[in-house]
Parts: sequence; structure tokens; C-alpha cells
Amino acid sequence: MEWEWQIGLIFVIVGVILFIVEVASPGFFVAIPASVLIILGALGMILDGFFLSMWSPIVAIGVTVPAFLGTMYAYKRLAPPQPPTTTVGRSLVGRRGIVDTDIIPNTIKGKVRIENQTWSATSDHYIPKDTLVEVVQSRGVHVIVREVQEQGP
Repeated sequence: MEWEWQIGLIFVIVGVILFIVEVASPGFFVAIPASVLIILGALGMILDGFFLSMWSPIVAIGVTVPAFLGTMYAYKRLAPPQPPTTTVGRSLVGRRGIVDTDIIPNTIKGKVRIENQTWSATSDHYIPKDTLVEVVQSRGVHVIVREVQEQGP
């Protein structure tokens, strides 16, 4: 039948488009419906009466399950899950940073940028903005710093 061939062709075209979307932007999980549409469309174009037969839903389920499992396996291999990276204060001891906001003694209003993170900071003396500092201790979510004295050559 002519209409089955046309529907099959539409399924194949939509399936190919979905595959292209998945390749261009991985993570949408459209590879699964793309696989199902391409196989169903190809069978509908080849076999007369396929879309109206009882085999159409059976084939759809039979393709969906392995496509789903294969996609999950591929994504696990491509990007294995990793625990989120967190920085704890005590891991900062000895690291250097730049003062973003003036550090006033015995307050935590000062801010220090260490690598790409900003931490509340305090010191036993005033330290102005843009000064190089080193973390000497941490307390909870803030750090205690001291000014780094640059040594000449």
C-alpha cells in the first residue's frame, strides 16, 4: 500500500533527524525513539500491511528494550558518574589567594579568592584588597589568612 510506504519513510526521516539531534547534543536520550522509528519505518516500507498487523507493536517493544539498554550502557561508558567535587576548608591550608574584599581583623566580612572559589576570611590584622595571602587555618566556612611577604631575588 502506498500510504504505508509514505508513513514508513516519514518514520525513517524523523528517526534520522532524532539521531542527528542526539549526536549534536548528547543527553536528550532521543536515540531510543530514533532507533525504534527507523526500524519500524524500514519494516513498514518493506512489508505490506506491517503497520496494521500485530507484529508492529511487538517489534516496537522488541526494539525499544535493547535500544534503551544499549543507550544506557553507552552513556555509562562515555561519562561514568563521579561524586561532586567539594572543597573543605582544611584542604585550603597552605594555599594562596587574592583578597577580593578588605579583611578586617576578627570579622568574617573579608573575602579571599582561592583558585576559582571565594571564601569568607579573617586575620589578626587589616589586609587590603588585591593582597596575596596564604591560608593558615580554617574554621567552618571561613578561613584565617596571613599576608604573604614577597621575597626578592
